[in-house]
Amino acid sequence: MRPALGILLKVTSITIFVGMSTLIKSTGAVPAGQIVFYRSAFAVLPILVFLAFRRELATAFRTSRPVSHIIRGMVGVCAMGLGFFALTVLPLPEVIMLGYAQPLMVVALSALIVGETVRLFRWSAVVIGLVGVLIIIWPRLTLLTGDAPLAQLETVGVIAALSGAVFAAFAAILVRRLVATEPSATIVLWFSLTAAIFGLMTLPFGWIALSQWQAFALIGAGIAGGVGQILMTESYRHADISTIAPFEYTSMILGIISGYLFFGDLPTVNMLVGGVIVVGAGIFIIWREHRLGLERGKARKITPPQ
Repeated sequence: MRPALGILLKVTSITIFVGMSTLIKSTGAVPAGQIVFYRSAFAVLPILVFLAFRRELATAFRTSRPVSHIIRGMVGVCAMGLGFFALTVLPLPEVIMLGYAQPLMVVALSALIVGETVRLFRWSAVVIGLVGVLIIIWPRLTLLTGDAPLAQLETVGVIAALSGAVFAAFAAILVRRLVATEPSATIVLWFSLTAAIFGLMTLPFGWIALSQWQAFALIGAGIAGGVGQILMTESYRHADISTIAPFEYTSMILGIISGYLFFGDLPTVNMLVGGVIVVGAGIFIIWREHRLGLERGKARKITPPQ
């Protein structure tokens, strides 16, 4: 285990993902399905190069659970599409902060759907985190009171971002099941391919002719997404998830910097206060998951085989 290297790879991957989001936002009003296709199709290129370098290319396509991969791909495409739509209508830092609702949703869905035991501490963190989300989105809740088209579009963007977080939580639960039998390379490759296919299926629903910059930015976003996925996967080979996971929240700082430099977006007081609350709740959940993992490990060691 080399935790310093794991943290470095994680932070680098987060930086690349923020850069990917910046490129996507810079393209303007490109349909979400079109963005999903470019993001997924061009992500395959660095993934294939990496797998070929590690001599895992021949085995990466093999799976005994193709239906599970396809379902995970469908759910992931919904998460990506909703998130990309939110990027086109909301400030970059706000979209990133709303994405922090995902680990909260994972805890809630694990209890409600999978039947995982979630006790008071984690439920309290989920509730507090959702209060932080409410603080972030409060100024956008104008759908019923405002009549300006832009305000209504931003409200729809908030709904899309939160819905994307729910779908992303579903995807995370599906991945938890897949990792029990499938290598990481297989999961990543199948997802990129299925997401590209589902994105391509939206072509009849109104793709636009891309400018030179839009094409360059979307291709770059796809390649960046593939590289970021590789680095993130590799980071977990060098350190425990409880060590690395909190560094996910460096994206808040990077998102604020990128949003200001490239789009002139300044975080509001609601964003900052709500974001800090959501981050705090997320870190507490990570810490609690780590503690529960240690307790389960001790229990397995002292419990004799039946």
